[in-house]
Amino acid sequence: MYNTMLVNCSGCATALMLPPGAGSIRCALCHAVTLLSDPRSISPSSAAAPPPPPSPYNHAPPGPLPNPHGRKRAVIIGISYRFSRHELKGCINDAKCMRYLLINKFNFPEASIIMLTEEEDPHGPKFPTNHNIRMAMFWLAQGCQPGDSLVFHYSGHGSQKRSYSGQEADGFDETLCPLDFETQGMIVDDEINEVMVRPLPHGVRLHALIDACHSGTVLDLPFLCRMNRMGQYVWEDHRPRTGVWKGSSGGEVISFSGCDDHQTSADTSALSKITSTGAMTYCFIQAIERGHGATYGSILTAMRSAIRNVGNDGGVVGGGVVTSLVSMLLTGGSLTGIGGGLKQEPQLTACEPFDVYTKPFSL
Repeated sequence: MYNTMLVNCSGCATALMLPPGAGSIRCALCHAVTLLSDPRSISPSSAAAPPPPPSPYNHAPPGPLPNPHGRKRAVIIGISYRFSRHELKGCINDAKCMRYLLINKFNFPEASIIMLTEEEDPHGPKFPTNHNIRMAMFWLAQGCQPGDSLVFHYSGHGSQKRSYSGQEADGFDETLCPLDFETQGMIVDDEINEVMVRPLPHGVRLHALIDACHSGTVLDLPFLCRMNRMGQYVWEDHRPRTGVWKGSSGGEVISFSGCDDHQTSADTSALSKITSTGAMTYCFIQAIERGHGATYGSILTAMRSAIRNVGNDGGVVGGGVVTSLVSMLLTGGSLTGIGGGLKQEPQLTACEPFDVYTKPFSL
């Protein structure tokens, strides 16, 4: 467990949770960076204040350490919205490449991966409708045991809708768009958090990979890693000011997303040079295959660098294992690329802050 410290934001005086060992924290409301040494961050009554209440992570039942060889299972979703004005070209490629990666790189059993795409039976449970995606999320989190490793990958449209709950720093809920979202509605970040994050007990690990527009905080996790182009970062406190708990029940949840909440994610052939893929999915797989998968920080910086360099001379795009994989799984797509770099920045969110450059990455 982490020993955390509460400080007041030097800009708006909101209480913020300072990550262990960190000297600063960024406020999601006013964007001020508060330094530990800033006198405005020290509450007048802090010296006499009682210790904070126990972390929800301490509520897990006692017992032996988790089995390091626990079960692995995954839900992979790729939606192309074929024959509609919302059509995307690379999402099914993304789903197939992610399935291949999980099976061949991280030893996920084929039988433990549920893949929802439009190539499945339109009347079956693996067609990516609102109902089927919800059921898949429930399946992923149901009956988890210590040692389990879960993966949720989504490639498709994402959006936003106005939030009136007071739980969103920017006033908007982030959403995923099922194939039938125009008639059955979108899946809101509050529900994703409630179904896949909050139930997870101690010893369970969930990694989400969301390749969609407006996806920065689509799991509603309490902390966002705000990183600059030099690789320097500060954890931003996104806990709702209403006091609602958005973390897990002791499990570890970490999400990579394609862009910030206000940005859009690209569906492009500029990376693979062969066919369309989601930029975030392609760059994540490329980071793993090119040896940048040691830590969360090394993955995130490699992804951001690849996206920034799209279309630039010397950019590290195209070629190698990922392009070969895309070619092998080729399902067709537009060959119109995007030059001059992509205007998106992959994000990292988590239930608890950690040192991104020392924490080993593992699925």
